[in-house]
Amino acid sequence: MNMDLKKDLDAPHSMGTTIIGVTYNGGVVLGADSRTSTGVYVANRASDKITQLTDNVYVCRSGSAADSQIVSDYVRYFLHQHTIQQGQPATVKVAANLVRLLSYNNKDILQTGMIVGGWDKYEGGKIYGIPLGGTIIEQPFSIGGSGSSYLYGFFDQAWKEGMTKDEAELFDILLQQLVVKAVSLAIARDGASGGVVRTVIINSEGVTRNFYPGDKLPLWHEELEPQNSLLDILNASSPEPMNIQ
Repeated sequence: MNMDLKKDLDAPHSMGTTIIGVTYNGGVVLGADSRTSTGVYVANRASDKITQLTDNVYVCRSGSAADSQIVSDYVRYFLHQHTIQQGQPATVKVAANLVRLLSYNNKDILQTGMIVGGWDKYEGGKIYGIPLGGTIIEQPFSIGGSGSSYLYGFFDQAWKEGMTKDEAELFDILLQQLVVKAVSLAIARDGASGGVVRTVIINSEGVTRNFYPGDKLPLWHEELEPQNSLLDILNASSPEPMNIQ
């Protein structure tokens, strides 16, 4: 086997990623791509990077897949214990601070950045960015991962304070379309982001998850139209034999 390829296959699973959290007047929208890589090899093209912590709080994961998964598992366990002790669901701030605590106390060994988002009855929709190193920042919107550098100008232009779902129609039918557009733009520019787009909407009415396949995403600039894969061609029915009479 080619040594460079073997090196890529043996590399730790990494999520060179685009993750997004956006607040609006009533809740939050989280979004992420789905490409997980080992070096330059795509290990999983449809991974789910938006992980549930409680009924009302989710986390977007970037960086090392193993590190982000173990942090999410620990936080989910601690929040379950917290809910039992307090007799009520944990707030978004409590969940974000648990992620921050684990990330900061293990900053020398963890390689993960996360965005915690959710809704609670005390403060409504909240987004917290927790980048590499364990800092915690409450933000109206947060973007992370390798694709984030392509999106700052887009969000500076598109996002505004106190957006409602009706006002978000300027960006398309629903607020989540802003997130879908942003992730697809990062996919177009960032080789480490790709696959499908998943979104999670969290508000007082509950949680709504949505899935957007790669061939349904908007195309940007000089992107090529999706083509049939080799598997699609091989699985297609064979043509009828010609009549040679």
